[in-house]
Amino acid sequence: MASHKAGEPVRVLFVCLGNICRSPAAEGIMRDIVSRNDDEAGWVIDSAGTGRYHIGDLPDRRMRVHARQRGLELTHRARQVETEDFDNFDLIVAMDASNAMNLRRIAPSVEAARKIVPMADFFSTGARYDHVPDPYYEGSEGFELVLDLLQDGCGNMYDILNPKTFQ
Repeated sequence: MASHKAGEPVRVLFVCLGNICRSPAAEGIMRDIVSRNDDEAGWVIDSAGTGRYHIGDLPDRRMRVHARQRGLELTHRARQVETEDFDNFDLIVAMDASNAMNLRRIAPSVEAARKIVPMADFFSTGARYDHVPDPYYEGSEGFELVLDLLQDGCGNMYDILNPKTFQ
């Protein structure tokens, strides 16, 4: 994480296509992890989509229901990634290769593009997935799988990037 400075919050933006399933779930999970560790001052967490489809909408109702069963309230309003996000965040976490490719297209510089990392980079060793699958056209199992993958990845991300480590 080359752009993070010791003593400053870690700024993370989670990105999927529409910002109504995967990325707001990752945002909610990461906020919960940070809160449980009483570490809110050490993190800036947000999410966005590469598409414009759902700007202003709450997360998908099914994702909110499944997240609520895990004690998470997802209240983020969908927004589209903006060029300024590359200045405002240390790490831009893509849920899959398609979103990473779209992010690289809008990155304003090579340096900005280096901030893009796949969520799968934070999965535990032996994970069966190399991306976070889109649950939009799936049933309950798809949403549960996404939440499981994100719980694992966000927990590992917190352990790796914890600002307390950099102080």
